[in-house]
Amino acid sequence: MDLVAVGPSDEALLLDLLNTTPVVDGIVHDGLANSTAAKAWMRAHGIAATKDEEASLLEARSALQRVVRGEIGPKALNRFVADVRLRPVVDGDGLDWRLEGGATGAARAVLAWDALRISSPGRLRPCANTECQLFLIDRSKPNTARWCSMAICGNRMKARRHYRRARAVDA
Repeated sequence: MDLVAVGPSDEALLLDLLNTTPVVDGIVHDGLANSTAAKAWMRAHGIAATKDEEASLLEARSALQRVVRGEIGPKALNRFVADVRLRPVVDGDGLDWRLEGGATGAARAVLAWDALRISSPGRLRPCANTECQLFLIDRSKPNTARWCSMAICGNRMKARRHYRRARAVDA
């Protein structure tokens, strides 16, 4: 049975977490490298800003990035959800699932990854620009988005192809 217990805010959390290691001028920058920045990021995403939570989130980010890139299998994510329990709650709109136990930011990100795996297979992926470390959720109907940003990576890649073609013609 496929069960989805996350919402759009958790998808945003996942993508924001994956994209905290952008490449700027050829150098990877870690948006969560210092504790002050990490705690501010965690608070902005509704996560308790504790040292344990921060460490777990950093480990989950690394594992999720490697899973999405296909470098390791999903079993590496098990430790982040091992203590999570879902409790059904009936409200005015129907049945809802509440996280209990190990409902940490890392668990929310892993559950969001799984929800995307179930509902939108193949739509969470790394940017096609090999010099970029960012990820995207392809929401296009034909599932053909390749870059984290058409304005940045898409433009760069198209300009490179154009430059190569122009040089090949001139040669």
